[in-house]
Amino acid sequence: MQQTATVLVYSDDRNTREQVRLAVGRQPAPDVPRVEFVECATVPAVLSELDKGGIDVCVLDGEAVPAGGMGVCRQIKDEIFRCPPVLLLMGRPQDAWLATWSRADAAVSHPIDPMALAEALAGLLRGRDRSPANT
Repeated sequence: MQQTATVLVYSDDRNTREQVRLAVGRQPAPDVPRVEFVECATVPAVLSELDKGGIDVCVLDGEAVPAGGMGVCRQIKDEIFRCPPVLLLMGRPQDAWLATWSRADAAVSHPIDPMALAEALAGLLRGRDRSPANT
């Protein structure tokens, strides 16, 4: 298992980015690496960070403006070679079909439930450790 994982958090709202950081803490589960966060408030910043490489999981705010996380998710799944797994923050549980459309790997609803977010992120980190790109 790697020492640390890098998690990109995209939201135009700094409070949402902070909520994600606080909910996850330093390590979302005992069996996954500690996490470091890269925060992005704009889509160009997201694309720049993904182009640099080294991102293990993306957490995208579906309610971000002007570009919501669902559209950003679909875009990066189309454009980024070996796109990292994406955890989508949805406005409502009824938006689960949009998370599927966007090709998100996992989704949780606002308001952020720290347990659900940490569990979903840990699941993506576990899957990332077993992916062919990391073997």
